[in-house]
Amino acid sequence: MWYAIVGEDAPGSLDKRLVARPEHRDRLNKLQAEGRLLLAGAFPAIDSMDPGAAGFSGSLIVAEFDSLKTAQAWADADPYVSAGVYASVSVKPFMKVFPA
Repeated sequence: MWYAIVGEDAPGSLDKRLVARPEHRDRLNKLQAEGRLLLAGAFPAIDSMDPGAAGFSGSLIVAEFDSLKTAQAWADADPYVSAGVYASVSVKPFMKVFPA
């Protein structure tokens, strides 16, 4: 099943995000190579593709896992969690409807 993982950034965490980003992206690349990544991206803190110093307010990952428990464990092990980028992370089952 698909799961939506939403990480909410802690205030002032842009520097931490930039340091942890390569390891975070490595995990996403692995999901993609396994055919389990539907989409992933960040929420710019301002209405811009390049938010600069404004940074990001969080991230969204939609990926396939065997269970909610497995998806939660994967999210909990994210480098953005251990680096203190995310203040909170939620994981919810996701039903892809469109595009078909």
